Amino acid sequence: MADANGVIMQYFHWYIPADGRLWGEVAAKAAELAAAGMTAVWLPPAYKGNGGADGVGYAVYDLYDLGEFDQKGSVRTKYGTRDEYLNAIRALHSAGLQIYVDTVFNHRIGCDEFELVKATPHHHDNRLAQKGPEREILAPTRFAFPGRRGKYSDFVWHAEHFDAVDYDKYHPEERNTIYLLHGKKFDREVALELGSFDFLMGTDLDFDFSAVRAELANWGKWYIDTTGLDGFRLDAVKHISASFWPGWLAEMCRHAGRELSCVAEYWTADLRALHWFLDTAGPRISLFDVPLHYNFHTASRAGEQFDMRGLLRGTLMEQRPTQAVTFVSNHDSQPLQSLESVVEPWFKPLAYATILLRREGYPCVFYPDYYGAEYVDRGRDGNQYSIVMPSHRFLIDLFLNARRKFAYGPQIDYFDHPQCVGWVRQGDNDHPRAMAVLMSAGAAGVKHMNVGRPGAVFTDQTGHVRDPVTANQDGWAELRCNGGSVSLWVQN
Repeated sequence: MADANGVIMQYFHWYIPADGRLWGEVAAKAAELAAAGMTAVWLPPAYKGNGGADGVGYAVYDLYDLGEFDQKGSVRTKYGTRDEYLNAIRALHSAGLQIYVDTVFNHRIGCDEFELVKATPHHHDNRLAQKGPEREILAPTRFAFPGRRGKYSDFVWHAEHFDAVDYDKYHPEERNTIYLLHGKKFDREVALELGSFDFLMGTDLDFDFSAVRAELANWGKWYIDTTGLDGFRLDAVKHISASFWPGWLAEMCRHAGRELSCVAEYWTADLRALHWFLDTAGPRISLFDVPLHYNFHTASRAGEQFDMRGLLRGTLMEQRPTQAVTFVSNHDSQPLQSLESVVEPWFKPLAYATILLRREGYPCVFYPDYYGAEYVDRGRDGNQYSIVMPSHRFLIDLFLNARRKFAYGPQIDYFDHPQCVGWVRQGDNDHPRAMAVLMSAGAAGVKHMNVGRPGAVFTDQTGHVRDPVTANQDGWAELRCNGGSVSLWVQN
């Protein structure tokens, strides 16, 4: 899945300025990211979305337009042009970093023409319940990409390539309705929310249709050849038949001539669903550890009322560590976004210490948590809010350095107190210095921990506790941390 002690950087967030400069920024920061300890970079969707130069990229229009064609009102995407994107990838590769490309297959948005088809309306909140009989609708199902004129692919999408839509041009006023196209059915190997969560938005691809699978394979091969990518970040997999992925990924790896890393977004806290997906989709895929994120969110809101002994309980980090990509926040969970579940700033150092300094999981650092971010947007209540996400770069850099130098060998856990918990990494032959982490969600904490280094002196790298500690003749040390804080104790 990743190099030993590898770290992904999610190099974007929802409110990155739409000025076309991100690819240039990526190229300029490549060496700096590698020096900090990042080993891979997850880049945002690089292809043209329905929003053109303003779209984040998840409202997919044309997978082959990487900022090259005059479509949807612009040539460039929100992040820049095709040439700038490929130059950024070259810079990242030159710095020794792997590239994860964001892959959005579930839907298309922004058709070129509407088509007259028969469809059956279903309730948006219960896809198993019809709202009425089959009827004719004018559906947004023809995607011909006239601005591209068949370059790279002459495939034209029609109604037969989709199974459902959420818009009838004959009745634009009709809301909360999904139209199941004639002769189609909702996929079964998807999340069971709302009866069947096959449909997410826009015009939904029919993954049972052979021409659809063939075109997605052709695109994947073209993308590999064009970018030299190292892995995929798969979007919204809970809405796509899980059995699609093993064959598609096997074909991508055969074409690339090497194994490709793959992390998927299956957004649920239901651990049973995540286990089911991983069992079905196969060993090439890892999942973002959404349950762990929700534990961080809950702990940050509850403070000393949260039982820190259960911080890792019910997570992929605990139960499926080799297929867990751990994260604190992302573009969907950040303030004012669709899956808003904020991890409060005071707790983020504790959360990043957890994902970066333990042996389980493949951690992912979020752009605003590293660089900070400020933006203004409307909330669900219609009111406008100014958001400030502070930078935690100083501590994240300390943790990245410790991960690279000291996070090796046996791990001894001390999750034995409702507020104050920690662990020790005792090192190995190549990394002989021991390291201990202690954190508290409540008052200042003290814990006796077996660091395995009799007589060794340990210093808190964060500077939160200034006095060094000396282990006794049996290798035990009395380590401390401040209230609502984390300390990183490293053997001198």
